[in-house]
Amino acid sequence: MLTEISKLEKFIGHTELVKLESENLDLHCKLEFQNFMGSIKVRPAYYILRNSIESGLINKDTTVIESSSGNFAVALASICKQIGIKFIPVIDPNINKSYEDFLNSFAFKTIKVSERDETGGYLLTRVRTIENIVSEGGNYFWPNQYKNKNNFLAYYHSLGNEVGEEMNDLDYAFIGVSSGGTITGLSRRLKELYSKIKIVAVDIEGSMIFNQKPKKRFIPGIGSSKTPEILKDALIDEVVHVSEIEAIESCYHLFDKHGIFGGGSSGASLAAIKNYFKDDTLTKKPKVLFLCPDSGTSYINTIYNKEWVNKISEEHNLVIS
Repeated sequence: MLTEISKLEKFIGHTELVKLESENLDLHCKLEFQNFMGSIKVRPAYYILRNSIESGLINKDTTVIESSSGNFAVALASICKQIGIKFIPVIDPNINKSYEDFLNSFAFKTIKVSERDETGGYLLTRVRTIENIVSEGGNYFWPNQYKNKNNFLAYYHSLGNEVGEEMNDLDYAFIGVSSGGTITGLSRRLKELYSKIKIVAVDIEGSMIFNQKPKKRFIPGIGSSKTPEILKDALIDEVVHVSEIEAIESCYHLFDKHGIFGGGSSGASLAAIKNYFKDDTLTKKPKVLFLCPDSGTSYINTIYNKEWVNKISEEHNLVIS
């Protein structure tokens, strides 16, 4: 299996860093949808699986099982299929339809929970489902992205080093938060590389990561119904919350002005940058980085669907411009 998984390494990382037009910022975006299977999540999926194979936690008879809002499950399913082991994703109704169709084809079995947890989301239900399955015994491996240190080490060693090679200085990094791996690993590496950098965590309203009041959320891939355990190792200077409507509007802006077809967390980060600097009188252009973790392709039926957007707008009692 180690030989098979090693063949995938050349398709992961070294994504394009692009400079975007901005009047008051030296703005840069890392296009993580250029990774194998189209998202940033293949970085930790590969790193966790490879390390677990090397350490003997995974063998040819192991079944990998994980809770995921989409991208991590797609990455795990793809790699597991490549190396010939079973994978079971535990998903919920907020998953993009294209992701669900993909997992139904590529995974050994898909479990879809339907009961909301006490926070109004599905995450805790998904986690409890896995805990029940694993507790019954059997050759299971649970990556547990919310606790596994290899999740953030993947970003520390790969994405963090890439940014360091590409940018000789950096003032701000705006990083969306969900399972916590990206911001934890990247913040630790960037703090080592750039002495004056500010790490700004980007979260969505209704998420409980930073102890906000929970409410129903619709955009997968950003926010969470709990604080990820690995987030305690992150080096965060500030937190910016944006509404789902702001994230959606910024997805359209990202495409219309910059030609980047990004997913929901891409729009959320751009909205956070806009809000953060809107009242500042800048004497010089700060160098700012944000990530585009996945493309808009999987959001055709949601963020880029006018009927869905109108429904979300009604839920939030807002009108999208």
